[in-house]
Amino acid sequence: MNIALFGGTFDPIHSGHLRAAKAAASRFGLAQVLFVPAAYPPHKHAKRLTPFPHRFAMVALACARDPRFIPSLLEAPTRSARPQYSVTTVERVKRSLGAKDRLFFLIGVDAFLDLPQWRDHRRLLDMVDFIVVSRPGFDARKIWSVLPADGTRQVDTESSVRAKATTRRSRLETRDAEVQARSWPRVIRLRQTTLHILKGVRMPIASRDIREAIRARRGIAGLVPPVVEKYILKEGLYGQRAAGRWR
Repeated sequence: MNIALFGGTFDPIHSGHLRAAKAAASRFGLAQVLFVPAAYPPHKHAKRLTPFPHRFAMVALACARDPRFIPSLLEAPTRSARPQYSVTTVERVKRSLGAKDRLFFLIGVDAFLDLPQWRDHRRLLDMVDFIVVSRPGFDARKIWSVLPADGTRQVDTESSVRAKATTRRSRLETRDAEVQARSWPRVIRLRQTTLHILKGVRMPIASRDIREAIRARRGIAGLVPPVVEKYILKEGLYGQRAAGRWR
């Protein structure tokens, strides 16, 4: 069974998160995508986050319509209130997997670029296969800045895949394809794991933009699932009074 961990603050979860998860599930045959809200993300100030029960409730509501999507308490609050690290979460999940299970770490490309700031990020790269969700217009060459120089074994690209199916090409076409290949890797094989680039997923909104829109009393229809929008209104989150409408 193929399983993916999809972590984040989800403050709030939005349609872009779901779009990325659906694209990854379809492409890699994921039976489960575990949405893992972080109670104490190391890179963000916990006091500025919406309380965990609200964030988890919104994740649970957003996941309800797709049986592959599972809200997870892997990084729920603990008595110690210490930061929880992805490398530890991955270790815990891997210990529970069966021999035929395969684990992926699903992450947006912008978050992936911050990976060197994470705890034991090189060990994390050695532990689990990554699915990096890119977006239209992103320069994929930036991904190389995150990867250890001594860890890349092989690169498969979209143009190299097409080349296997197409034998008639001029030298000029081949040279152009090689230039494009360096820009758009499709699969990067590391020392012990594989990095998959899932390109072209539109995620035009960020959670921060949604919070700002709510504070400005602008509607967020379509940016979050309807059930999440109703929850935000009902609970008066992000500075919005529980009035049942935006205006």
